Amino acid sequence: MEKAADYTQRLLKIGARAYKSMGQNFLISDEVIESIVSASKLQPGVPLVEIGPGLGVLTRMLALNVPKMWAVELDNHKISLLKRELEGLPVEIVHQDALKLDLKDLWGEKKGYLVGNLPYYITSPLIMHFLEQEDCLSGMTIMVQKEVADRIAALPGSKAYGILSIAVQISAMVTKIRDVSPKEFWPAPKVTSAVIRLDLRPYPEFEVDKRDFFRVVKAAFSQRRKTLGNSLAGGLGLKKEEVIKRMEESGISYTRRAESLSIEEFQVLTKAFKQLFLEK
Repeated sequence: MEKAADYTQRLLKIGARAYKSMGQNFLISDEVIESIVSASKLQPGVPLVEIGPGLGVLTRMLALNVPKMWAVELDNHKISLLKRELEGLPVEIVHQDALKLDLKDLWGEKKGYLVGNLPYYITSPLIMHFLEQEDCLSGMTIMVQKEVADRIAALPGSKAYGILSIAVQISAMVTKIRDVSPKEFWPAPKVTSAVIRLDLRPYPEFEVDKRDFFRVVKAAFSQRRKTLGNSLAGGLGLKKEEVIKRMEESGISYTRRAESLSIEEFQVLTKAFKQLFLEK
């Protein structure tokens, strides 16, 4: 099989293009491709979908490990190219916007796996779109901007920790696989990338309504430079005195900062404010 760089150069010579408007950067590193395939722990009985196959350089390797897979591509310039280059492999090309993709339309009630080099301009919406389909997804191995990977994996107390960290971690275990330098792509992006694996699972002892939970989380991070008490009062539209009272009853100091709280502590706060949510 052609090396990734040779494969890409061959297709570029016959007219393939990377469209900046769609955030296209083609992976040309065999080593990174092997890392993604290995991290994905592909199994014959688990359905597989790739988001954004581009020229199909990763798709070729993924298809060798499964009896059937889907590749979802929005760029209509790439559809005929993919069909030609992947002929004979067990790949079904789906011409669709991944943000509108319902995984049940691909494999029904089964739990499948997702792999993708996600466009950086819609990374977070894509991740959340698929995490919301946890009933039919067991995990993901994805390439994202390193800064986003750091935010996803961040722990309480770090500057990178925030709403995205919490939103992903309540749905999945996060494992960082490797960093990927710009030179591993054509054209080279201006930023370093990273491969991460998300293993979906219910968060242990998550006991509050998610809608109420995220009201509290978003309010807490709405003014990061302020104390938690001030941020919650402003973000939830409550009197500061009422907020401080509830926080004291919960055992969490109103002078703390949002980035210092664990998911468990945010649950405690959600319970503390639950009655106020019901009253409003």
